[in-house]
Amino acid sequence: MDISDARKEKIDLENAWELIRTQDQVYIGKGKKVLSFAPKEVNREEILKMAMGRSGNLRAPAIKTDTGFFIGYNDQIYENF
Repeated sequence: MDISDARKEKIDLENAWELIRTQDQVYIGKGKKVLSFAPKEVNREEILKMAMGRSGNLRAPAIKTDTGFFIGYNDQIYENF
C-alpha cells in the first residue's frame, strides 16, 4: 500500500491518470455510491472527472493497493481495510 500526504504532495490531472491507468480496477467513492472502472484510454475523461477534486488535485483519500486503486471516501470501501 502506498502512503503519501495529499496536503504536501499534490497530484494533478496528468499525474493522477498515470497512477490510475496502471491499475486493473479503480473504485471511486461518490456519496453513498461506489463506482468501479477498468481504466482504459476510452474512459479516461469519465474517470478523471470523478477522481479529481474542485481544487484540481486527486480526491482524498486515495489508496493504491495490490487489488486496485481506491479514491474518495465511502464507508463501504474502507470497511474492508
